Amino acid sequence: MMSDMACDLRTLDRTAIEEAFHGCFRESENTRLQGGAAEPLYRPARDNEPHCIYYTLDYAASALHEVAHWCVAGEERRRLEDYGYWYAPDGRSEEQQQLFETVEVRPQAMEWIFNTAAGRQFRVSADNLTMGLGPSDSFKQAVFEQTRRFCREGLPPRAARFALALALRSGVENPFAEELYLRQAL
Repeated sequence: MMSDMACDLRTLDRTAIEEAFHGCFRESENTRLQGGAAEPLYRPARDNEPHCIYYTLDYAASALHEVAHWCVAGEERRRLEDYGYWYAPDGRSEEQQQLFETVEVRPQAMEWIFNTAAGRQFRVSADNLTMGLGPSDSFKQAVFEQTRRFCREGLPPRAARFALALALRSGVENPFAEELYLRQAL
């Protein structure tokens, strides 16, 4: 949900999102953000190539989601392909879905802030279309609560830097204003 206080908002596309990311992290973190992938993937640096966050096709939402995962991952995790995390593809059981939702709260809360900063609408994702399991109410509530906590207590430094870079480009005055994040929007 966008605030009335931002009159000249610009909705950032994938190119603007990549430019904001590269302006923040291409040099300082030796990391690039690149679309066009069939599936998202994080590949650590190798053979004089930088770290790379690949996102799905040309989807801005995928770019923001993958950057959120990168912001959650610590230094050790960023040395591992896909951060060394477990991932069960679409078609997860209800038990696997609950585990998925547990680990997705922080990244999706960051993603909501990134979307808001980029002048974009956020959709919480259960990422399990085959089984027909949408995001549970408890997951939505947890994402909402974590987002508001980030607004009050601050994002981790890389995430805050990226959110501010997006907001500067989109014209969002303060992407950390709690009133921008309403439970009913999920």
